[in-house]
Amino acid sequence: MSMGHFTNSADPRSGLEVVRDWNGIAQVVLRSPKGHSARVSLHGGQVVSWKNDRGEELLFTSSKAVFKPPYAMRGGIQMCFPQFGNSGTLERHGFARNRIWIIDDEHPPTNHNGNGSKAFVNLLLKPSEDDLKCWPHCFEFRLRVSLSKDGDLSLKSRIRNVNGKPFSFSFAYHTYLSVSDISEVRIEGLETLDYLDNLSQRERFTEQGDAITFESEVDRVYVSSPNVIAVLDHEKKHSFVIRKDGLPDVVVWNPWEKKSKTMVDFGDEEYKQMLCVDAAAVERAITLKPGEEWTGKLELSAVSSTNCSDHLDHPVSI
Repeated sequence: MSMGHFTNSADPRSGLEVVRDWNGIAQVVLRSPKGHSARVSLHGGQVVSWKNDRGEELLFTSSKAVFKPPYAMRGGIQMCFPQFGNSGTLERHGFARNRIWIIDDEHPPTNHNGNGSKAFVNLLLKPSEDDLKCWPHCFEFRLRVSLSKDGDLSLKSRIRNVNGKPFSFSFAYHTYLSVSDISEVRIEGLETLDYLDNLSQRERFTEQGDAITFESEVDRVYVSSPNVIAVLDHEKKHSFVIRKDGLPDVVVWNPWEKKSKTMVDFGDEEYKQMLCVDAAAVERAITLKPGEEWTGKLELSAVSSTNCSDHLDHPVSI
C-alpha cells in the first residue's frame, strides 16, 4: 500500500504537519529547513519514515507490511518494550509497538525556529487495563522524536516506574535501515566484542572479523558495545552513524533468503535491501524502583562515507 494516502490537518507551510493515515491514525511529520523529513505514527510511537534533503528514504519498510493495528508495521523504527524477543505471556517484542500512543499535551509538537533548534514531537504511552493483566506494572513511557536542521534523527525514551513495587524490562529501538545491497554493507565498531547468537540458542561468541559483513542469516546481540558505531554502504557511498546512550547492547539482524520466505509481511527478496541495527538493553534487564526513571537515547546520521570518521568521535547530543 502506498505511503502517500494522508489527509492534512495542519498548515503544511508551518513545516510541521499532523496527518492521518488510511486507518484514521494520526502521524506527525517533522521537517528541517534544508528539506529533510521524518514521520512518526501514534500507532506504536513508530518512526515510519526518515528522508534526506533529496527526498530519499533512509528507513526500510517492507512492500508487504501490514498497516493496521494491533500489529506493528514491518519496518521503520519500532519501540520494543517491556521486552525484546519472545517469552512468557507478553507479545513478541512487547506491547508498546502495538498500542496507540497520545501526543503529550504538556510538550506539544514544535517546529524549527530561527535559532536552528530541532523540530520534535513528544508522545506518551500508559498501560491499559488489558496491559496490566499481562504485565502488572504501572509506567509512563515518554518518547521524544527530533529532527535537526541537518537531518539527524534523534529518539529519547524516558520510562518511569509509577508502581508501588520494582519492575524490570528489556528495550530496543528496532531499526530497519535501507541499504543498496546487503552484500556490500559492513558494520564498524563491533569488532572484538562478545555477542549472543540467537541462531545458536543464545550461545556466546567473540566477533573475529575486522568488520561485520553479511553472507547469510544473522541474528546477534553484541553486548557492552561502544556508544558510536557505523554502517557503511559501499554502493550508496554513504554511511549511517549510530550514537546511543543508556543502551549497552546492539542487535544485528538480517533474515536472509530462507527465513524471508516464511514471513508473510516481508518480501522474498527484500532481505537484500534492509539491515536491522538496534540500540538495545537486552542482555541485562533494567530494573526501576518506585519513582525511578530510565532514559535511553538514539541518534542516527546519514553522512558521506568519506566524512564518516569525522562523525565517530561526536557524543550523542539529544
